Amino acid sequence: MAGATNGLTLVFTGDGKGKTTAALGLALRAWGQGMKVLMIQFIKGGWSCGELKAAAQLGPGFAIRRLGEGFIKDAAGEGLEAHLAAAQKALAEARRDVAEAGCETGYDMIILDEINYAVHYDLVALADVLELIRAKPPGLHLVLTGRHAAPEVVELADLVTEMKEIKHPYASGAKAQPGIEY
Repeated sequence: MAGATNGLTLVFTGDGKGKTTAALGLALRAWGQGMKVLMIQFIKGGWSCGELKAAAQLGPGFAIRRLGEGFIKDAAGEGLEAHLAAAQKALAEARRDVAEAGCETGYDMIILDEINYAVHYDLVALADVLELIRAKPPGLHLVLTGRHAAPEVVELADLVTEMKEIKHPYASGAKAQPGIEY
């Protein structure tokens, strides 16, 4: 591991914007220190976004895997089954990558983007996430993002930041903007 001696568990949660953005800031900082970084996205779907383009330029030491099916809020029936299958695949990959983190070829920081949503929507069992946190090798930094972080996740974390919305341009009808929301 390229610099991590005391890996931390960090949680970015809350109703405000900036959870994934904060995780990406940490990822960039870690990459700049020679660390290998992986972000697994549990909910985000296949649309193009700036972080994917940037990660492609940073090379193999910075990877983003988009494994979600997109917004789940309105999913029902067969749509919900697709979200469930995608989240279970993402969890399996996270388990594998966390287990390999102690190896020379493994990652130094793994970000489980929107995993808190996946737990909230019952796509991933809370017990599985707690097990994953507890199985984290000592040198791995593990970052969990998304609204509705479970109290048990908060308890296990070393750092928890809650994003609180004060004002957002959506309230005045503004659309999502490149470089800000995606």
